[in-house]
Amino acid sequence: MGTPEVRVNADAVARPVTLGRVAVVAVSLTVVLLAAMLLGLAVGSSGADLQSLLNVLMLRNTGDPTLHTIVWQLRWPRVLLAVEVGGALSLGGLVFQALLRNPLAEPYILGTSGGAAVGAIIGILLGLSQFPGVSLTAFAGSMGALVLVMMLASGKAVLRKDSLLLSGVMVNAFCSALILFFVSTTQDARLHNILFWLMGDLSRADPDQGLRLAAIVLPCAAAVFALARPMNLLLLGRDAAESLGVHVRRVSWGLLVVTSVMVSAAVCGSGLLGFVGLAVPHLLRLILGPDHRVLVPACLLGGGAYLVVCDALARWIPRQGEMPAGVVTAMIGAPLFIALLRRSAR
Repeated sequence: MGTPEVRVNADAVARPVTLGRVAVVAVSLTVVLLAAMLLGLAVGSSGADLQSLLNVLMLRNTGDPTLHTIVWQLRWPRVLLAVEVGGALSLGGLVFQALLRNPLAEPYILGTSGGAAVGAIIGILLGLSQFPGVSLTAFAGSMGALVLVMMLASGKAVLRKDSLLLSGVMVNAFCSALILFFVSTTQDARLHNILFWLMGDLSRADPDQGLRLAAIVLPCAAAVFALARPMNLLLLGRDAAESLGVHVRRVSWGLLVVTSVMVSAAVCGSGLLGFVGLAVPHLLRLILGPDHRVLVPACLLGGGAYLVVCDALARWIPRQGEMPAGVVTAMIGAPLFIALLRRSAR
């Protein structure tokens, strides 16, 4: 079975993109994001009608101080975290798919998210503070997992395109085994309380966490956008990109480091959320085309909207309590992953 490549027309990525098209896409997806955020703020065990919710958001007196507390202290930090994590993971998937020319590449499948989770747990065991100590160990874990995948996939015994996916699956499984080992053998009560988090949990969000994550995600997204044209040229192949003036090694490693920082920060905030970086870039590429100058802002906004909706479903579907958001993202993303694999086998 051959792993599919991201195919692109040379003219489509080389021609200039108009600011008008980028603006139209950004404004349209901003409207979608705002609608998703409104949905996320409305869904919850206590409920809230639209008029009451709008009054709370506009800081009007509703006569119900409890609703103000629920919306601003509980739901708003959670929705904000979902926006940032969804955008970071979607953008991470887009970058990996461009660098590896593989539509199946994404942080979860390649083991980067699992490596970040292992690094975060090691940071907790070492007694480091949540920020920046745990974030640094999560970044080291994500980079270590990514380097290991690339080393395993570069052997001459098998084709790189086929071995890349298998290497990612193996590294991800190994990271999952390490996580379970740490949780089952340690006496640290904090680790025994993070199993829900490891399945992709946004319920522990707080306002300070959202601000810290935004301070990481937004500069990283700006750096990726600045490298959008080189990403386009990388899709034409290494030789073609170098002939057009792209320093392939420098651009590739710069994108890998920036993406790993962004993904590791997202994993620290939300745990393991699988397939977000697969579903969103794939869908937006089908709708908007292959130009990364359009796809980068689209993934940032669309990924945020997607995860907010998934988290709202995770709170709405169970009759009692809630399920981790990672359950919903896996239920949507896993069938898409299988469909892509079936297409590649034809």
